[in-house]
Amino acid sequence: MRDFKICTQKSVRRNRPKKSRKPLPWPRILGRATILALAVGVLWAAPFVWPVAVQKLQRISVFSIQGIEVVEAGRVSSQEVLALSELSVGDGLFDLDLQEVGRRIEADPWISEALVQRIFPNRLLIRVKEHRPRVIVNLGYLYYLDASGDVFKVLSAGDDLDFPVITGMSRELLESNPQKSRQDLLLALALVDELSDREIFNLNELSEIHLEPEGGLTLYTLNGGVPVRMGSGDFGSKLDRLERIYKDLKMRLYAIKYIDLNISHRLIVKIAEPEIGKG
Repeated sequence: MRDFKICTQKSVRRNRPKKSRKPLPWPRILGRATILALAVGVLWAAPFVWPVAVQKLQRISVFSIQGIEVVEAGRVSSQEVLALSELSVGDGLFDLDLQEVGRRIEADPWISEALVQRIFPNRLLIRVKEHRPRVIVNLGYLYYLDASGDVFKVLSAGDDLDFPVITGMSRELLESNPQKSRQDLLLALALVDELSDREIFNLNELSEIHLEPEGGLTLYTLNGGVPVRMGSGDFGSKLDRLERIYKDLKMRLYAIKYIDLNISHRLIVKIAEPEIGKG
């Protein structure tokens, strides 16, 4: 007798449909591999290709300088700024060290800051900021000092001398202790600002502002050269006290040895003693 069970199983295996294998998407695989290879190649070649590309761009006339604009030029003319920059129309816009160009312009003592900007595709903008003298400081030679306390230019022939003069500081001290020197100069500038707004005793009444070695400031009057001891602060109230009697003192300055305002709420006037045996 036949084994029906075994026969049935064999026939079932023979009649089961065979699974078909899908072909690999070779075009997609090759495409992605090509893109990846190109990306790797670009990254590898970039350090070598970029300088050459920049040089090519520089040769294109659209990327060469066609115009240079200078703004906020005052004492230093636009033509002088352009000469300091050492730039000219036709130079490559990409072939510029903007900070170096700015440093060349700032070599002029009147210029405190020069900002150079590219204006694509073919222009340059040079923005200039100049020092403005506030006082003259005597450092062995006369120098201009601006409102921020920067000593920026030695005076030469033709420079304006109509500024208050600060004395009592040496160039050696300025270079050896710049922080302390700057504080002293800013203190003197604060006194200059206070005097600028006065009606009775103002900048027209003094010849110089002296920095004392032990600290503090002393004014010297234009008439008579009388020392007015101001100390290191509270300048407003001290000048208020001086102005109350200054109209009376002004006619007798040549007989006054000094005026001391460096004592709280007081004003001391020292009369010069007459010289004996002269005549």
